[in-house]
Amino acid sequence: MKEYDSADARVHPPTVTLTGGDPSSGDQHAGPGDPAFRPDHDGRDADRPCADRRNLRNTVPNVVGLFCMLIGLSDIISVISPDWQERLRRMHAAVLPGTMTALTGTALVIIGLLLLMLSHGLRRRKRRAWQAAVVLLAFNIGIHLLHGLGHVWIVVVSLIVLGALLYFNDHFYARGDPRTRWRGWAVFCGLAVADLAIGLAYILLARGLAANYSFTQRLQDVLYGLVGMSGPVHFVPDSRGDLFGLLTTALGLFTVVMTGYLFLRPAEPMGRLGQRDATSIRDLLSRYGERDSLGYFALRNDKNVVWSPTGKSCICYRVVSGVMLASADPIGDPEAWPGAISAFLDEAANHAWVPAVMGCSELGAEIWCREGCMTALELGDEAIVGVADFSLAGRQMRNVRQMVSRVGRQGYVAEVRRLGDVSPQEIENIVRQADSWRGSPTERGFSMALGRVGGPGDEDCVLATATENGVLRALLHFVPWGSDGLSLDLMRRDRSSQPGLNDFLIVEAIKAAPTLGVKRLSLNFAVFRAALERGEKIGAGPVLRAWRSLLVFASRWFQIESLYKFNAKFCPVWQPRFFVFPSTRDAPRIALAALEAEAFLVWPRLELRRMARKLGLGKLRRRLQRWSRRSAA
Repeated sequence: MKEYDSADARVHPPTVTLTGGDPSSGDQHAGPGDPAFRPDHDGRDADRPCADRRNLRNTVPNVVGLFCMLIGLSDIISVISPDWQERLRRMHAAVLPGTMTALTGTALVIIGLLLLMLSHGLRRRKRRAWQAAVVLLAFNIGIHLLHGLGHVWIVVVSLIVLGALLYFNDHFYARGDPRTRWRGWAVFCGLAVADLAIGLAYILLARGLAANYSFTQRLQDVLYGLVGMSGPVHFVPDSRGDLFGLLTTALGLFTVVMTGYLFLRPAEPMGRLGQRDATSIRDLLSRYGERDSLGYFALRNDKNVVWSPTGKSCICYRVVSGVMLASADPIGDPEAWPGAISAFLDEAANHAWVPAVMGCSELGAEIWCREGCMTALELGDEAIVGVADFSLAGRQMRNVRQMVSRVGRQGYVAEVRRLGDVSPQEIENIVRQADSWRGSPTERGFSMALGRVGGPGDEDCVLATATENGVLRALLHFVPWGSDGLSLDLMRRDRSSQPGLNDFLIVEAIKAAPTLGVKRLSLNFAVFRAALERGEKIGAGPVLRAWRSLLVFASRWFQIESLYKFNAKFCPVWQPRFFVFPSTRDAPRIALAALEAEAFLVWPRLELRRMARKLGLGKLRRRLQRWSRRSAA
């Protein structure tokens, strides 16, 4: 075992990088290991998380968040309940005017909505959610006590939860997540749906309507009420209508104010690798890149980075659904990995994110488990082909040999080049044509995908193309793996082309590898390859056979068995890759986050730009711009 650098092996490094620097910055760059090198940070690292924060249990945040959600629901239900309306009207008819009664109900509904929104933040230990919940619970208790609403149990539970928040205040330390103004649209849609549901529930449960109104009329009345107008529904007595009008108007105003605040507050970029950090990572890859075939994928634009104190190692990550997800091994000198891992875990603790790693090597898994007290699970195997040992001869290569011969007879021609030898215009045309072959607008990949072709600094990447009579039919994109290796990034072909075209391009890339100075190629990653291989052999036990059957069944939606069989055709050397996570109870959440990061799980969302293109709004915008320029001239 190597001796680890004491400056990087400390449990609590004094500084840590958060996000990348400004891409437009013109600062002079100092390389990792240089005394002048200082990883970028935003100056917020003075409040370092203590070691026990990593081991704090989630019992208190989960219980407090659950009870805040229940209190919020109870407040909303109590206001729209007919019994509450009648009790409030009788108790205050002789003391308070109707407007004050309506204000009381409106305040409870807004407090209930806010508690519902804050419950998720409390479960994630967010400090601002704790501060807001303390104030809202105090107001909630005061309203119930001053107005004698009769819900004693709400007061008692609120007092208990408020006491728990104050007593366990050190459990709620996490800073807010990086944000953008697009979150305002999500909050607006969620609040609008909640407003409609509350308004409809009030009318549907209300007693004493002046007539039997249809659902359309009731919905229209709610929509009018949200903008402060009177609708077609009339209540008997009028005090119920006053309460409904004030309630819906307040909800509409609350929705507008919350959305406006989210749009106007300063936005923080969501995972953008700055130019200075990217340059430092490239320096590390030039020295230590041969250790890991997945190292170059750390240069994805949607990742953030944390650095070890000396800058000799770093870890790139992305936050998905509260999971701080890294991929592959740390970049840089293995002696500095413990420092980067410690900084990574501290940053996760500081934000109450769940740390996890996808696709690290065996050495990386050992260091992660030792330094972070984490658990490793073999995720699958990476297929690596040695150029010197590859041959199409033999029975095992019969299928590939036949495929390649058939494609060659059809007149397909392959060309393998470094991107630095391809003009930017040609790259743009190739990418545009390849995008037309995609069946879905969603680009998959995170741990083994760069997410771009022909970006600045990617001149050493390799592009393999196949043409038929001068027409592009397929392409492969490889990223560098040290100085003498390539790692497959993108594999795409025209669906109307000859089957076996990907096999043909891989073989041609291997043939051209010596002229490019390449000695090894990393192909696709086969998930649970060992289970698929051993489960079909004679002597496999019932558990292994059942596990293989489940994987084959899942292959209907995910490329599990097909990727394994495709890789196995080239007789590669299998390199195991591991999945590292804190504990078993976190594994399902991390698995969902990994599927989301790899774009196998895509949540429905409104694609405004795509809709605008379909409606022709882009052309209209360009015409208006040309007209404005002509007018200015």
